[in-house]
Amino acid sequence: MLRLACRLMAMAALAVAVIMAVIDTTRSVAASDIVMTPLVQSWQAVSPETLDQAQVVFGHYGLALLWDPVIAWILSLPGFAVFAALAFVFYAAGRKPERAHGLLTG
Repeated sequence: MLRLACRLMAMAALAVAVIMAVIDTTRSVAASDIVMTPLVQSWQAVSPETLDQAQVVFGHYGLALLWDPVIAWILSLPGFAVFAALAFVFYAAGRKPERAHGLLTG
């Protein structure tokens, strides 16, 4: 069941990554320059309230020290790259382990 959940999360993250990559590609063609939208800018455009709530939650649980060096750095990365990395992590967590092949394995 956990493997299925990880695969579904990987599929959803990959879909978001592709959508964000298509948006950046369209903007790049229109601007005749490479455009890579940071995740924070995309999040701000879609739902600014949840971005503010996330920062409040980090502060409430004593994780405010993590916000500036770690979370702010992740949010400054291109959105498609963040979601592609998430898709890879979820896919790796949800794949079947390979069976060992050999003479000494049982």
